[in-house]
Amino acid sequence: MVLVCQTFMLYFFSTILKRIFGRKSYKTMKKSYLVLLGLGVALCTACQNQKSESEIEGTETAVVATDSIPGNYGAGLKADEIVPTSQMIELVNENGTFEGKISGEIKEVCTKKGCWLTMDLPNGESMRVTFKDYGFFVPTTSQGYPIVLDGVAVVTETDVKTLRHYAEDEGKSAEEVAAITEPKREITFEAVGVEIKDKA
Repeated sequence: MVLVCQTFMLYFFSTILKRIFGRKSYKTMKKSYLVLLGLGVALCTACQNQKSESEIEGTETAVVATDSIPGNYGAGLKADEIVPTSQMIELVNENGTFEGKISGEIKEVCTKKGCWLTMDLPNGESMRVTFKDYGFFVPTTSQGYPIVLDGVAVVTETDVKTLRHYAEDEGKSAEEVAAITEPKREITFEAVGVEIKDKA
């Protein structure tokens, strides 16, 4: 970038010098040319340093965002009883639905904008969590954080198109996405509020 800037400055100042010093002596023109070229190089270097400082500021902002993952997202959570996930599974299987609070750990997050997450269940399955009306999202780098969810769990059958969409969001390869050919019956959770806690 500095080289391009210097080349441009060299051309620009040489054009100006030809017009200003066209009839003056070669020595005068050469001295003025060197002074102006030095100024041009200094300006280009200053621009490059300014860009580097901006890049550093952007990096610092990203670090701050990563540090602020714990917190509340969506509706505030009341201090009600948190139901064990094993009990939630039983209630969903018996009644077809469960409403309340559960806790766990974030396994995966939508890498595009944090519009869903997954958590492991004690029965060995993984449960996908979405957010009511897409009203809020969670940080895309929140994997591994403890979490409390408030919302509704149901047994659903997720179609192939949606499963492939989720696989793309996870960053899976085209081959892995294409390998999804069957719908999946699973427990899903729609959260109205999420609390991400600090890691232990």
